[in-house]
Parts: sequence; C-alpha cells; structure tokens
Amino acid sequence: MSENLLANMPRLPRGPFRDGDRVQLTGPKGRLNTITLVAGQRYGTHRGDLMHDDIIGQPEGSVIKNQFGIEYLAFRPLLSDFVLSMPRGANIIYPKDSAQIVTMGDIFPGARVVEAGVGSGGLSMYLLRAIGLTGHLSSFERRAEFADIAKANVATNYGLVPSNWDVFIGDLQDELPKKCPAGTVDRIVLDMLAPWECIEECAEALVPGGLIIGYVATVTQLSRFTEALRDSEHFAEPEGWESMVRGWHLQGLAVRPEHRMIGHTGFLVTARRMAPGTVMPYFKTKAKPEFDDADISVWNPDHMGERKVSDKKLRKTIRNAEAAAQARAEQ
Repeated sequence: MSENLLANMPRLPRGPFRDGDRVQLTGPKGRLNTITLVAGQRYGTHRGDLMHDDIIGQPEGSVIKNQFGIEYLAFRPLLSDFVLSMPRGANIIYPKDSAQIVTMGDIFPGARVVEAGVGSGGLSMYLLRAIGLTGHLSSFERRAEFADIAKANVATNYGLVPSNWDVFIGDLQDELPKKCPAGTVDRIVLDMLAPWECIEECAEALVPGGLIIGYVATVTQLSRFTEALRDSEHFAEPEGWESMVRGWHLQGLAVRPEHRMIGHTGFLVTARRMAPGTVMPYFKTKAKPEFDDADISVWNPDHMGERKVSDKKLRKTIRNAEAAAQARAEQ
C-alpha cells in the first residue's frame, strides 16, 4: 500500500497521552467530561483546575489529581462514547444497532459499502473501521447540512477525513447509478424514511450474493420494506429483528437490572441479492393476508412523520462540529 494512501487513513492513538488527544475524564461523582489536551491549558471545575500538562505523557487509565487532590480517571474515549456525545444534526443510529449492522450485515475488511443517509456520521465511523484500509464507503445524504456535520464529526474523531470515504449529496435513487456501476457494491445500508423507493437501484448496484440492510423505526415501515423486497424478486427471503440492551447494576450482592434501559430504537432487515434472472424457488410458508392501496397509503412518509430540525440549530451544530474538527487538525 502506498505511503500517500496510508497518510490519508485514520490512525487511532495509543500509548501515552499527547498534545491534541481527546481524553475522557471521570470525576469524583462518576460524571464524564471529554476534553482535548493542549499543552499549557487547564480544565477548570468548581473543585479546582486540572492541568493538561499533568495528563500529557501519562498512560491511559491513569489517575490525575488537581491542586486540591481531587482525583480524575483518564482514558481516551471509545467510539461509542464519542458517537453519543458528538454534535448531531439528525438522530443517530445507536451503537447497539451499529454493532448489529456490522455483524449481521457481514461488513468485512475490503468491502465496498454504500450507506444512505449519512445522518451525523455515527454509523459511518463504525463502517469505516469494519472495512479497513482496503475497503471503500460511499455515503449518500439528501441534506448538505447533515453531510457537513458528519464529515466534521469523522474528522474530529479520526483527525482527518479518510481517503476511502466519499460523501455524495442527493437522492440515492438518482445518484447511486451514477456513482456505483452495476454489480460493484458488496453491502448497502439504508437508514432512510422510505427505503422501498430505491430497491431497484440497490439491486442493480449489488453483486450477486450481496446484502441489503434496512434500518427503520416503525412497524409499518418494516412491513412495507419487507413486502417490497419480496415483490421486487431480486432478493432472497428477508429477515427482520430488533435488539434491546439492558444494563445491570453491579454492587456487592445488589446485582439487579438497571431501572433504565435502551429499549426500542429501530428494526433491522437484511436480504441477499440473488443472481440476475434467477427465480426465487417456492418455499412453503403461511399464507399472508392481502392488502390494498388504501392500507398502503397510511405508510407514506407524510403520514409517518419526519423529525424536523430548524435551520438555526443546524447552523449551530455545523459550527460546533467544524470547530471541533479544526481544533483536532491544528493539534
């Protein structure tokens, strides 16, 4: 692999803390705060100041004291920590769902992956890690503001925008055939309101045996997407599921489930691309009830609703994300 290519790939830091690193500090009450180390600077709290120079040069997992002896535990933040705290323009895909997408979507090193839409860049970072240096990620986003936030978040986390990641603005149905020739994509991940609208274009882009992964929020979206996959006759039988994570309180003999948990966030659907011209063999299944256009009308995007983000909030989020990326680049 050429030196020029390696220079534009993310390299996650390891070893002692150094100037420019992001550090997650756990305070006396277990509260987390993330800072960017700058030589000569200080992290000020009502309990005193923590000098950045006292952290620089220390290994991860060190305990750092301020001038009053208050202790802070210092680690570099995990990707899941960063994703949950980064500036957001759109709702993120939670780490638990990103893990399911990477694993059940069989995202492998060297894979050619398409993602739509990019949102705030959370899933993009997991996909970039999974495909490695030899893979390629093409992300499609309808809103330029969301794309700007995603690129700034990725640059903040990685220190640069990886050279094996392209972000395209526009509808997937229009842009995918232009950017990805037929039969050249291994995996397609759809995080969009109406994924059934681009099934034909996705089928054309996927290699035989490739995988389409849909992430939808509601049961009506889940039903319509799976039926559209079947009706297209391009895919094998789809599979759908959801995941829920419940943490546990671990303290002596007081071992019990946490009172709060991450419940439903979304449904996942996967289906394999069949060879072009192949007819799906008949498998005996339970008969499904019929439905008509009147039933389908309530599944349209206008009826399901879409989270609106004000232009003012988007401008502020873009400024915050780009400022963080610029600070990381300068350090």
